[in-house]
Amino acid sequence: MLTVKELSAWLNIKPSTLYLWASQNKIPCRRIHGLLRFEPEAIQAWLNGFAATPTHRPPCVPRHKAGDVDHLIVEAKRAIYTPRHGETRPTASPLGKENNDGAR
Repeated sequence: MLTVKELSAWLNIKPSTLYLWASQNKIPCRRIHGLLRFEPEAIQAWLNGFAATPTHRPPCVPRHKAGDVDHLIVEAKRAIYTPRHGETRPTASPLGKENNDGAR
């Protein structure tokens, strides 16, 4: 059985990573009176399981034309920046207030 130190040297990873993986049940291990031990055969089988997984690339999504993106941006702006409906009050401005109050 391998110790955490021995397995971390074999896999070239930090011991803290092994402790984390063991707590998350991501790596086969045995707990013996609070100590972690690893069976070399179980670790080798675990490692072989990663090689058996076929690696495939995600499907290639066709790129859109720049005009398509520009159209989406225009539509998004139109949806967000619309004037308030039913608002009759004029917008406040310093000059408008002076004129209404009779200031010169």
